[in-house]
Amino acid sequence: MSDQPSPPSGASPRGATIVVRSGAGLSLERPTFELIETRTSKRHRFDVLAARLGAGPGNDLLLADPTVSSVHAEIVATPQGFRIRDLGSTNGTSVGGVRVLEAFLDDAALIKLGEVELTFRLGKDKVSQPIAEVTELHGAVGTSPAMRAIFSRIDRVAKTDATVMVHGETGTGKEVVAWSIYEASKRGDKPFVVVDCGSIAPTLIESELFGHEKGSFTGAHQRRVGAFERASGGTLFLDELGELSLELQPKLLRALERREVQRVGGDRPIPVDVRIIAATNRDLRSMVARGEFREDLYYRLAVVTVELPPLRERKEDVPVLVDHFLAGMGMDRTALPAGAMERFLEHPWPGNARELKNAVERAVVLGETRFLGGDAPAASAPSAGASSAAAAGDDSQGTYLVNTHEPYKDQKARVTASFEERYARLLMKDHHGNVSAASRVAGIDRMSLHKILARYGLDARELGRG
Repeated sequence: MSDQPSPPSGASPRGATIVVRSGAGLSLERPTFELIETRTSKRHRFDVLAARLGAGPGNDLLLADPTVSSVHAEIVATPQGFRIRDLGSTNGTSVGGVRVLEAFLDDAALIKLGEVELTFRLGKDKVSQPIAEVTELHGAVGTSPAMRAIFSRIDRVAKTDATVMVHGETGTGKEVVAWSIYEASKRGDKPFVVVDCGSIAPTLIESELFGHEKGSFTGAHQRRVGAFERASGGTLFLDELGELSLELQPKLLRALERREVQRVGGDRPIPVDVRIIAATNRDLRSMVARGEFREDLYYRLAVVTVELPPLRERKEDVPVLVDHFLAGMGMDRTALPAGAMERFLEHPWPGNARELKNAVERAVVLGETRFLGGDAPAASAPSAGASSAAAAGDDSQGTYLVNTHEPYKDQKARVTASFEERYARLLMKDHHGNVSAASRVAGIDRMSLHKILARYGLDARELGRG
């Protein structure tokens, strides 16, 4: 392998993404990389932020081997270097002969997916992404290079009518980014219509999107104008797109391709002029490989993609987000209890910015910094008249303070919130993230459980895996 390119002198052997000065501004810079198949010596060059590897459609590198899963692994560029992550494959991912779930790749690392061997090589070419000078863009805030690079991307794509796919974990701010694109676009004075594909019953989603005529089905007592028509001239935001059923996906694709819709029970197409922004926390490319999402619809929607990094990977954004949330409450940092910012910076934020927002509100209202994961509240010392009622401290029990000098309703609300969060966390863990099964056992409807999960920034699937 002596003819292979070597990393540039002084460069990280892992190909770290770094900030460099580019002209009058700054850019995020990362190297390209190659994967070389051992069997055939075939080279595959990549210049993307994330490359998906597997045997099914929708992957960036297709490996036609029976030991390779349909969606096997992905390689992602990070500030620390290129990182490989196994995506739940059957036969596993190995780096240097060691099976891994996640690992950083050094130049010339030997990767094994099932029985397929690949050599990872850093390229000499660089890919640069401009960084915006601003730290706030139409409601989206962040000082980290990753977020400012996203602001630059938003600013460029907003000037066009290109369809945008926003992807990120629950609570990372996908709707905020969609709103930023809308506000910065030439359609900013036109309608912005939101359809949450995950909260509408499957039998009603077609009517919600395309509308229906009077009498077209039982309960259709009058004509309804759908979201496409309501958004005509403006922007249609399809949130949680990954929840859309396979049966409805061809109709959505047809509407996007033809720029027209037909109401349920209607007999004529209706032209529409909408800009589409879609968002999901689900891995659509994995769904494509498994046959759960149409490949043609995915590529029609992912014309421009915006990948939102989780808050744990951009901790420098925590202070500016805290200030943003406080400003929304008409307050500043003086409203926080002592040591709150330090604790905010230490927490990993599994619920991302949404969890941080809830934590800021709790800190202001209750004077405590309580986090997800069973952390006990960090509150000021109890005043006279306060007594402690403490449990053993596992996830099934709570710790709370009874203070007779504090209003009953305030203390009850705090204890109820603590119970609600812990109950939801354990419920989803017991039912492996299945919201429908969990809601039946809990005796509450599915949408109420979704609201509880959202209230505390909980991700059902993450809890199910835990």
